[in-house]
Amino acid sequence: MKKRFLIIRFSSIGDIVLTTPIVRCLKIQFKNSEVYYLTKKQYVDILKNNPYIDKLIIFNGNIKDTMREIKNYNIDYIIDLHKSLRSYLFRLLLLKKTYSFPKLNFKKWLIVNFKINLLPNIHIVDRYFKSVKKFKVFNDNKGLDFFVDETNKVNIYKLPEFLHKEYIALVIGAKHFTKQIPVELAVSIIDKTNLPFILLGDSSDFKKAEKISEICKNKKVYNACGKYSILQSASLIEQAKVVVTSDTGLMHIAAALNKKIISIWGNTVPEFGMYPYTNKNNYIISEVKLPCRPCSKLGFDKCYKVHFNCMMQQDEKFIVKKIIEFYNE
Repeated sequence: MKKRFLIIRFSSIGDIVLTTPIVRCLKIQFKNSEVYYLTKKQYVDILKNNPYIDKLIIFNGNIKDTMREIKNYNIDYIIDLHKSLRSYLFRLLLLKKTYSFPKLNFKKWLIVNFKINLLPNIHIVDRYFKSVKKFKVFNDNKGLDFFVDETNKVNIYKLPEFLHKEYIALVIGAKHFTKQIPVELAVSIIDKTNLPFILLGDSSDFKKAEKISEICKNKKVYNACGKYSILQSASLIEQAKVVVTSDTGLMHIAAALNKKIISIWGNTVPEFGMYPYTNKNNYIISEVKLPCRPCSKLGFDKCYKVHFNCMMQQDEKFIVKKIIEFYNE
């Protein structure tokens, strides 16, 4: 008899991508399983091409309607990979056996507020696997999954000619300002490497990218911010030689696509367990050790210290050196 699992993860881009090993291993290793996935409408594209998901359930804000749909599927088990008040409400209403993972919120609070680090040295993906231990599902160590369908693959030969051979994807966008690569750092990286760059982000990053492009007008820079969907942006990352990014969703997509990654950290820290989940030879981390880091487990709209030194004092020579090394491999 088939067993039906409901995985809950409402947001956001990177967090959802980090659940994909659970989806794959559960589907493959637990025989006769059906995998259902509950997420918010705006994140459906991240999962819609995933062959290991039998049914995507879209949460559009109406709990009553979503509950009615879920009950039609006769779910056997819930795998809660969000652990929020909302996911707890679904668990409570569905009255199904639930499994989850250690979220470590108190330990995160300690390191943010008192700089006391009691966090285990374990990636969140491996913590997620504690939720399926009961079903004898284990990590196959095949990394993250991200699938771009043919209709969303970008033809780079329709982009400026300098991008037709090899280029670097520079992700300047992020949900929170204190995670974003600032204009000054982006300009310095572009100037010092003298390589072709494509700037990635959403429509809110367009003006910032235009400013970078204007300052670097004599360099090979293309502003793609806001011009492409998340799947199309993933396609541009897939075709890049190197990806330079902060701690953001596109970093995790780059890891899923096995790209070479320069991971630049602002107010957050890798100790949270959200660093690139990929071969250790595929990425390097650049961060500035400061007494004010981490100032949040997520991020802020501005640096509360004003100086934003976690990004403004990045070791540019180190970053550029690693970019060139990856580019020439």
